[in-house]
Order: sequence, then C-alpha cells, then structure tokens
Amino acid sequence: MTPPRALVTGLTGQDGSFLVELLLAEGYAVTGMVHRGKHAAGAALGAAEHLRGKVEVVEGELLDPKSVRAAVEGVSPQEIYHLAAPSYVPASWENPAQTLAAITGATATLLEAVRDTDPTTRVFTAASGAMYGAAGESPQSEQTPCRPNTPYAIAKLAAHELVGAMRAHDGLHACSGILYNHESERRPEQFVTRKVTRAAAAVELGLADEVVLGDLDAVRDWSFAGDVMRGAWLMLQQEEPEDYVLASGEPHTVAELAKAAFACVGREAERYVRVDPELVRAPEPTPLVGDPGKARERLGWEPSLSFEQLVERMVRADLEALKAAPGARGRG
Repeated sequence: MTPPRALVTGLTGQDGSFLVELLLAEGYAVTGMVHRGKHAAGAALGAAEHLRGKVEVVEGELLDPKSVRAAVEGVSPQEIYHLAAPSYVPASWENPAQTLAAITGATATLLEAVRDTDPTTRVFTAASGAMYGAAGESPQSEQTPCRPNTPYAIAKLAAHELVGAMRAHDGLHACSGILYNHESERRPEQFVTRKVTRAAAAVELGLADEVVLGDLDAVRDWSFAGDVMRGAWLMLQQEEPEDYVLASGEPHTVAELAKAAFACVGREAERYVRVDPELVRAPEPTPLVGDPGKARERLGWEPSLSFEQLVERMVRADLEALKAAPGARGRG
C-alpha cells in the first residue's frame, strides 16, 4: 500500500518536530516545508534535526504566496498541517503588517491552493487561545466570543475565521485547532517556560545564581507539545471537519511554574527568582485557560503528561544539556 502523504509547514520548530515523529510512527510519507536554502546538505533542521533523512523537505516562505502554493502542488498531500507562523507574541507589535501577512495571508494562500488543486485534501491550521483576548469568560470554549488585543491574536483570529468560511463555502475538510501554551524541552529559550527550567538546571549545576522574571501572577494554560500535536492529528482523522480547543484546562501562574521547576532539583524557587519591573506587563483582563471538553469527548484526546510531569521533563532535559557546559560543578 502507498503510505499517506502529509505536508507539514514549520518542520524545524518544536511543534513540527513532534508532529512529524507521530506521523512517521503512523506510517506516513512526510514532507516538511522549510525556508529557502535550508534543505541543502548540512543545513540545520532546528528541532527536527534528529529526523534528517526520514523526512523530505520542500522550500517555502510564508511571505511568498507562490512558494507556498508550489509546495502544496508539488507534494500533492492527503493531509496538510499548517504550523508555521511567527510565535513570539510581543514581537508582533514591532511589525503588525508582516505578522498579518505571515499568519493570515499564508493561511489564505494555502487554503486557496487546496481548493484549486485537490479539495479533498484535509487541512489542519494552528489557531491560538490568544485570540480570545479580553473575552470576559474563563475557561474559553469553541463558542466563546473572541476579543483579540495583540496583532498576533488578530492575525490568528482572521486565519481561524477564514478556515471556517472556506469550509462552509467551498466544502473544504479544513480544521482549526485553538492551541493554548504548549511546551517541551524543544521550546526556544525566550519563552518563559524554557527560561525557568533552564535556570533551575543552571542553578543546580553552579552555572547561574538567579532567574529574572516579570509578573509572577500571570496565568497560563500549559500543555505538553507532543500531546497537542497528537490532538491535531486526531482532528484530521474525523469524518467531519470541526474546530477544537486543545488545552489542559488547568490554570497555573508563573510562580507555580518556577516552584515546580526548582523543586525538581530540590530547591526553593523564592531563593533564586528576581522580579524585574521592566518585564512586568499590564495585567490580562481574562485568564487564558482553555476548555478541552469537546476534544476529550469527540476525539478521545487525553494529555499524557501533567503540568508537573511536563516541567520535570524539561528540567531533566536542560540538566543533561548543561552538564557538559564549562564551569558546571553540581550542587552547591
């Protein structure tokens, strides 16, 4: 039998790497879309470097509609997982026009290409819980009205609405996964989860004395990235395309994150956390916590890792990565 073909945008990121691992295990032939020049021999594949040789690659740029369309037409996949997008929310204020083009514009191009070439192709697109913004209710479900308050969230909402509109108008098998914060040891270090777990490991190994954070009371809904990508795959295995919230449903503060991370190395977070007022953002009007009830009921989706297990996994990975660093000396 010919294996099913999948196209994954965002191959080199955290999400792409976990999703491709799952697809390969399920017997797919996978092609990942990467930036121009990245497919050359020896070019870095980011978080998916360990998958080199197991996955095909194709060039594509979110800001170049012709290249996105060419990737879809060239691969002719049965399933498309559109994960690629700017993901660091504060940066969207610096260039809102480019943010909308890279998120909303690229999604429109991809859906149009599917409609024009093979409307039976199943498409998953990654929306974000951030698009609920000041929704006024928490947790948020698929029916919660959206009130986005950042350029990133506005772009994600526009892409999300477009998926629903083209699904209804053109009969596309397109789904939007409303993803809340999902983390792993493959998350870049500018994100607070990795910043905290890396710091706990560094303190334990004598490589750091503290971690500098912003608002310790900020609330997030953190899940394991591998679990969320399994939810994305399950969405495309359904006969009817629908949108789903993929989240843990549990609120945790940054202070709780720090406490859990330092507990993994037998330390009290309060001794090592310093708050920088310059990093404290304005309080969010509504805690962004997702209600995954629909995904649990209809997809049978259940997270494999709890919040505490996720944090421990990340700290252990950071410990291993830092042990070879010059100056590492262990518990002091």
